[in-house]
Amino acid sequence: MRFTKLFAFLAVVLVLASLGTVALAQDDMVEIEYWQYNFQARVDAMNELIAQFEAENPGIKVVHNSDIPYANFRDELAASAPAGVGPDVVTLFYGWIPAFVDAGYLVPLPEDPFSEDFILEHFSPMVANSKFEGSYWAIPTAVRSLAMFWNKDIFAAAGLDPEAPPANLDELVEAAIATTVYDGDMDIFNITQQGHAAALASQDHHWFREVLIRQYGGAPYSDDGRTVTYNSEEGCAAFSWLTAFETEHMTGSNDILDGATNAFVNGDTALHVDGSFRIGTIARNNPDLNYGVAELPVGPNGEHHTFGSYWTHGITRRANDAPARLEAAVKFLQFITTPAAGTLWVNSVGELPAQAAAASDEAILADPILGPFSAGLAYSHATFFVDESAQRQVLIDAFDNVRLGGMDPCEALDEAAAIEQELIDSFWADRE
Repeated sequence: MRFTKLFAFLAVVLVLASLGTVALAQDDMVEIEYWQYNFQARVDAMNELIAQFEAENPGIKVVHNSDIPYANFRDELAASAPAGVGPDVVTLFYGWIPAFVDAGYLVPLPEDPFSEDFILEHFSPMVANSKFEGSYWAIPTAVRSLAMFWNKDIFAAAGLDPEAPPANLDELVEAAIATTVYDGDMDIFNITQQGHAAALASQDHHWFREVLIRQYGGAPYSDDGRTVTYNSEEGCAAFSWLTAFETEHMTGSNDILDGATNAFVNGDTALHVDGSFRIGTIARNNPDLNYGVAELPVGPNGEHHTFGSYWTHGITRRANDAPARLEAAVKFLQFITTPAAGTLWVNSVGELPAQAAAASDEAILADPILGPFSAGLAYSHATFFVDESAQRQVLIDAFDNVRLGGMDPCEALDEAAAIEQELIDSFWADRE
């Protein structure tokens, strides 16, 4: 009987010891949150990276919040900071950095391991746009550029060479007109197949600002980025050319066929300007789409230009308030910005690796879909935004004033430039 009680006692001791070990293990576990907007290809890629990271770092748990729609993402991030909740590591569009720094939401990247020398040596030159007021605030996994997508089946049906996309802006207009199909009169709302639909709310505000204006011989801003110059004679010519797709040529509209982007993915549009990230969407939603990608058509001056951009990861003040979370956040940020992460990202999402070592892969350069985007990185322009959302809206409104309000394109551009100049002046006035 005494032995039975002794064994029972020892069993209790062992159970308590085991529970203590579990409790200790749970106490040692550091949990951090990572937030990005809901874009399935990006969500899948990050889930894979998180699984790899947790396997290599068993003391860190990463909670992945990717349920927020893009339209609400910035507002929910901004609301989370004052409440002391939200992410420890967050994905932001690079053009949002100044606004989120002003709001006290981000903290500078630690010099160890993210020194400026390290960033300049190992990452794409456009990542320099993450530097603001003397500090780097974020680092990306991938970068992207714009290119021209075209539907080969629609080209063939219209009698065009399916392997010969437009090489210049005149050819782009001709191809757009040739591939537009109407059910009835030549009217936007009678279109059943679009040739090309300009969509300023998508990527076309970048195409206009950093590509078309330069191809017409102008510049969007002064060299220091503080003065709006896109309402020049050259800018007016470029904007008139762009608005004419809907107001004169009647080749498409973002208001029909489920929007310009979805219309191309669904096979209802011949020509579309978009970023390399769209490759993942096509692969997931319409893998049989017979399409090609080419560098953006050259303009009147014969020059190649494109817009380069990136979503980038920063560390928030929430992580900075807790040493253990900060250490875990830095480790996670290092992991998701390695060349291996960049390679995974390009294979899953279509965006190009931000790391020079991964981006120089010969397989990427030779790929018929990725190659044109990769080629564009050499001549890309990344806009410095004081408030990307507001500056985008200015050009969306200008475009709508022309296509919906009947305003002259040059007058609409003058009005937009005045509004944007006030935004820029107000931003810099607080720093002088």
